[in-house]
Amino acid sequence: MNMPSEPVEISSPEREDRFAVKGMHCASCVSRIEKSLLNLEGVHRALANLATGEVRVAYEAGQVDASRISEQITGEGFMAQLLDPAADLGEEEARRGKEDEQKYKSLFHKLVISAVLAVAVLIISMGQVEFPGRDWTLWMLATGVLILTGGPFFKAAWTRLLHFGADMNTLVSLGAGTAYLYSFTVTLAPGYWEAIGQIPHLYYDAAVVIIVLVGLGRLLEARAKRKTTKALRNLIGLQPKTASVIRGEEEIKVPYHEVATGETVLVRPGEILPLDGKIISGTSSIDESMLTGEPMPVEKIPGDPVFSGSLNRTGSFRFQVTSAASDTLLRRIIELVREAQSSKSPIARLADVVSGYFVPAILIIALISGAFWLKFGPEPTLPFALQVFVSILIIACPCALGLATPTAITVGTGRGAELGILVKNGEALEMASKLDTIVLDKTGTLTVGQPRVLTVRATGGFSEDELIRLCGSAESVSEHPVGRALVDLAEEKGLSPSEPRGFRALEGFGIEAEVGGRKLLIGNLSLMKEQDIDLADLGSWLEEVLGAGETPVFAAVDGRIAGLVAVGDALRPGSPDFVNAIRELGMEVRLLTGDHSLAAKKIAGELGIDKFLAEVKPDGKALAIKEWQAEGKRLGMVGDGINDAPALAQADIGFALGSGTEAAIEAGDITLVKNDLLGVVTAVRLSRRILGIIRQNLFFAFLYNMAGVPIAAGLLYPFTGWLLNPMIGSAAMALSSISVVTNSLRLRRFK
Repeated sequence: MNMPSEPVEISSPEREDRFAVKGMHCASCVSRIEKSLLNLEGVHRALANLATGEVRVAYEAGQVDASRISEQITGEGFMAQLLDPAADLGEEEARRGKEDEQKYKSLFHKLVISAVLAVAVLIISMGQVEFPGRDWTLWMLATGVLILTGGPFFKAAWTRLLHFGADMNTLVSLGAGTAYLYSFTVTLAPGYWEAIGQIPHLYYDAAVVIIVLVGLGRLLEARAKRKTTKALRNLIGLQPKTASVIRGEEEIKVPYHEVATGETVLVRPGEILPLDGKIISGTSSIDESMLTGEPMPVEKIPGDPVFSGSLNRTGSFRFQVTSAASDTLLRRIIELVREAQSSKSPIARLADVVSGYFVPAILIIALISGAFWLKFGPEPTLPFALQVFVSILIIACPCALGLATPTAITVGTGRGAELGILVKNGEALEMASKLDTIVLDKTGTLTVGQPRVLTVRATGGFSEDELIRLCGSAESVSEHPVGRALVDLAEEKGLSPSEPRGFRALEGFGIEAEVGGRKLLIGNLSLMKEQDIDLADLGSWLEEVLGAGETPVFAAVDGRIAGLVAVGDALRPGSPDFVNAIRELGMEVRLLTGDHSLAAKKIAGELGIDKFLAEVKPDGKALAIKEWQAEGKRLGMVGDGINDAPALAQADIGFALGSGTEAAIEAGDITLVKNDLLGVVTAVRLSRRILGIIRQNLFFAFLYNMAGVPIAAGLLYPFTGWLLNPMIGSAAMALSSISVVTNSLRLRRFK
């Protein structure tokens, strides 16, 4: 389930590229492209997104390349362009925005002219206006409409035909083209139809209205689809073009992507930070809301991290660049959002399966229905059968079906990014809505993650200061929060540390190191037991620490117990609210920690958590998750540390806190950039909302076709005399696509 946010080329030659594809208009286009690419040897995954007009392809670099993939897409009758992953995001978005705007204006101008011509056709046809050359005038007006607005439909349909395929363009072209060609034969040789016993009718009005309404639908759809990617465009727009770099004694403006790691950048009030880094001088209040969703500005001082895309509110400061332009938090967020928007949820597979057979099935139904009414319909049978044939083709276009899922995912994941919630893929999005249990790590997740030393008890001839100095020296190269607490205490007391040698982290236990020629073991009770360290000298101290619900840290020197350190970590301020909110969503909360059972029991008691497991090693956490899953539980694991990564990967959904390590973020399916537990609640609510919108879209898309096709086929005609007019069918078809996109856009208002 867990996919990396970017292509990884360490142990596998797999690559992943994005292609901008022109010519995708419906679900059958998406299905055709994906099936064709998956037939290429070496292609692992192919995901086409109708809402964004992109195809993301993962492939074996040694077996196939990007040019071959592009040729395969082109061979199916589409236009494909490889997108450069290293390209400037702002320039790429500006170029695509300009292309979209030009395309929109061209469609609009052609549609306006076509609409004027169509109105003239309707006035002459429906108003029964008679004058010399009337039929040929109607033909010329209709031809203008079919060339201006209908041209792209006919061209695309012809391309699909050459590649033995069919899509919505095929249905529209057959429907409008049949009405137009029949009318043309009546105009050219009206006596022929009379000679074979048919009363000739002109359907120029139906042909032009079909084209204009479908063209209008496509125009409005293009405008609405542009809104679905607004959140992503906003993120891309956060990246400034230049950075003020201090080189020597000079301040130089350079393109942001030319700034090297380690260089110093100056930021003034009102400016947006161009890169990630760490403040080295100055203080400021920085607005990180577009990255984290947190509306309150954050006070920053020297040593604090800062991120590209943040807005500097007040003071000037200088920061040292810590990440290249291609590896900033902003860039990573954009890539995660892009990947999520290109992915599919399992529910989307239903639309894919149906769309593969949809257009051929509709063509067969239209032909059978037309032939039936030609044989058994009321006189004159040919116009009646023709109306049935055209109506079925027009009303059954699978546009709404193709847009139902990608528009909801695109808008929803974009809105999630604005709220500081990054979803890696569609599978995670759907599974998050089905969770029934949330499993929580303790340290750094439910607690602040900044343990402090509460008491120190020395034994074995060591003073407290000497014990603290030895522990602080041994832990000076450790990154574990408890180790940092010991180092901080040594610094507070002004105890000069010694350089440790032979430092080794014992995952799930503690550390070992040599300080001043003495071998130190610092860690939990399991470590002491494994090393056969006698704890008798501690007397009742251990029971006192455990009775207070504090975490005991043992120190042994040269194989003998030297003391005990009691460590405590405060609950996050929002932890009680979070647990209550999870329960309100109808889910169970469980605690899973490597800490001592009494410390875990204290935290669980404060939060009202009934089920917990303590003293669990990192690999044991994943095993515990697996055992709970065997009970039928759908589990979401929330964690932040590297020791949580196995459990995050094993869980149905891994929620990684954004302040956690890279390993946790990579293992998780959903990252909470804001580092707020309530983000889990928001993520679950958002996923449920997105899935709800998708189900609504699919329901209405299927219902529309299931109800519309039988009516168009004349099923109700023998009982009610109702027969669907092709013009009404074209209006309904256009409306269905617009309604699906509009319904998805409601996700932009999610709070």
